[in-house]
Amino acid sequence: MTESAIHACGLTKRFGALVAVNAVNLDVPRACVYGFLGPNGSGKSTTIRMLCGLLTPSGGEIEVLGLRMPQQAEQLKRRIGYMTQKFSLFDDLSVRQNLEFLATVQGLTRQQEKGRVDDLLRRYRLDDRQDQLAGTLSGGQKQRLALAGAIVHAPELLFLDEPTSAVDPESRRDFWEKLFELADEGTTILVSTHYMDEAERCHRLAILDNGNLVADGTPSELTATLAGRTFLVRSASPRHAKATLASLSDVLSVAQIGNELRVLMRESGASAEALRACLGQAGTSGEVEGTPPNLEDVFVVATRAHGARAEQPA
Repeated sequence: MTESAIHACGLTKRFGALVAVNAVNLDVPRACVYGFLGPNGSGKSTTIRMLCGLLTPSGGEIEVLGLRMPQQAEQLKRRIGYMTQKFSLFDDLSVRQNLEFLATVQGLTRQQEKGRVDDLLRRYRLDDRQDQLAGTLSGGQKQRLALAGAIVHAPELLFLDEPTSAVDPESRRDFWEKLFELADEGTTILVSTHYMDEAERCHRLAILDNGNLVADGTPSELTATLAGRTFLVRSASPRHAKATLASLSDVLSVAQIGNELRVLMRESGASAEALRACLGQAGTSGEVEGTPPNLEDVFVVATRAHGARAEQPA
């Protein structure tokens, strides 16, 4: 059995002249929460559909749970779960009826079905709502029901396509606790998101931009590459200070967060004293101190570096 749950090499998808996914290489370890981070249109959903066998790639090779995709997609169906961004269960069926229907579709026997559905209702705190119509549930409750439905057959691999985009922060936090429980039990999880706080929770992370894989690693590995390049600036005139810093050739980005500015340099080696001196020369005083890089900084560096390479003449 392969060590990786997913292995893809040169994965490409074209829609006419549009290259939606461009020569992506992936290696997803088993029992890992692996994140796809990227804006809308970056290729996350298209990649997931190819990995599931729902979409035929234009190029490249895919192996999922030791099976070749899309050639062995039919054999993969019972071994994976899939949860989409939009609630896709039956609004006019009860919570229990939805889970029973999905259990039947996945081939569970009557005896297996009852025990599994009862367990999921308890586990996802839906037992007191099992007779309620799914369409009348709150957003967080629908999310828990959709996750329960996706794992009713205890899949080895779970695909989640932006599953928390329409729920409140508390429900999102609870949902992620459920994902880690599944990973601890041996389930491999691939989840796409555009939330930085969710990306930070993943064991490993891939950043996609315009169909290209621009960064891959653990959150700590990715942020470590930017050591010495991030600073916080406090100024009485933050807008003036931002304009001054953004004009410097060594500065890659300046973001205002409340009354503070977060400064990302193009290279390491800059000093707080140098930035403070630049502000002083522009007639703006400010406190400057180094700060640890975060995934938003990683995202900015990765996507802007790729964009700069793409704009260079061939």
